[in-house]
Amino acid sequence: MRYPVTPDGRYFVVRGRLWRTSNPNLSEADRQKHVNALMDARRDVGQAMRAKDDVAVKRARKSVEVAKTALGERGPVWWDDGAPDCNRHMARNTSYADWFDELPATAKAAQDD
Repeated sequence: MRYPVTPDGRYFVVRGRLWRTSNPNLSEADRQKHVNALMDARRDVGQAMRAKDDVAVKRARKSVEVAKTALGERGPVWWDDGAPDCNRHMARNTSYADWFDELPATAKAAQDD
C-alpha cells in the first residue's frame, strides 16, 4: 500500500497522522545501510520481547532510535527552511490540513485497512 505523501515530500500520512519520511539527500548506499540496521534492530526488539528480556528490549529500542535518526525520520529535521517538525501530528492540526482535506476519499479509506 502506498500512503499519501505531502506535496513537499516531508511526510507520509497513516490514519490521518503525519510521519516523517527519510532524508532524500542520503546516498542510496547510506540509506540502505540505515534501513538494514533498522530492520535488524526491529527484529532484535521482537526477539527480546519474546524472551522477556527487558534489558535487551531497551537496547534494541535504542538501536531503532539510532537508525531512524540516521535516516532522518526522527531527531533534527533534514530540511533547512525553518519549517516546524510536524512528525506524529494529526494532519488536520497542521499546515497540511487543507491538503489532507482535499485528498480523494479513496486515499483516506485505504488507510483504514
